[in-house]
Amino acid sequence: MRVSLVLITLASVAMVLSTHARAHEFWIEPVAYEVAPGAPLIAHIRVGEEFKGPSSTFLPRSFTAFFVNTPLGRVAVESNLGDTPVLDQRVPADGLATIVYVTGNSTLTYPDLAKFERFLTHKDALWVLDQHAARGLPEEKFREIYSRYAKSLVNLGPDGGQDSPFGLVTEIVAEANPYTDDLSTGFPIQVLYEGAPRSEAQVEVFEKSPGGSVDVTLTRTDSDGRVRIPVKPGHSYLLDAVVLREPPAALAEARDVVWESLWASLTFGVPD
Repeated sequence: MRVSLVLITLASVAMVLSTHARAHEFWIEPVAYEVAPGAPLIAHIRVGEEFKGPSSTFLPRSFTAFFVNTPLGRVAVESNLGDTPVLDQRVPADGLATIVYVTGNSTLTYPDLAKFERFLTHKDALWVLDQHAARGLPEEKFREIYSRYAKSLVNLGPDGGQDSPFGLVTEIVAEANPYTDDLSTGFPIQVLYEGAPRSEAQVEVFEKSPGGSVDVTLTRTDSDGRVRIPVKPGHSYLLDAVVLREPPAALAEARDVVWESLWASLTFGVPD
């Protein structure tokens, strides 16, 4: 039993590391986006592409924060090592809940500049290539460090409520409640980095239909880091925004890395 749990843990870590190398997304996916008061809140952590991917297990050493914010305050997640899904508990609150999950740092090695360029193209960060050359960095076998900042909105009852910033290094903040507010003009969000608006930031939008098909579109924030996302009743959404930066000197030296990426995601559903 214990050996099996260790093998599951190692496999899950390997999956997370390998999938990022292919620029996959990381998100929280509740079993239901609307939960009856008193019923358990159940959610998976997933890594994949096009809003599809396997469920990860609960690994305490893989995250630095994992909680549910409710109108009554924060609730710590009480799961056990190896649990899948990672969240399955009753949350004593009524209204909008925000699940927050922040990973620790992980690293990957790019075999060549061409693979790095494909990632940068996908994430609208080709400016990094000029900086890479200007800094005299190698074109082969260089390392990146990355971390994830995932949020998910779940309705626990009719009392409403709003998302808010949680002081994450980067995050997507919902400026409307998708379960109670009028979304006819779109779902308003703001993208933050170190507490400030991210202007002209690319936001990748994954829209999943009730039948499971997924459409992917790109949009961009305005000068205040804001954008409205067109949404449809009965669909669920994953929003993704990535920051690329030169890592702090101490981190670069300690982990032997030359670039850092910070991944923000937000998931929610839109009622029929």
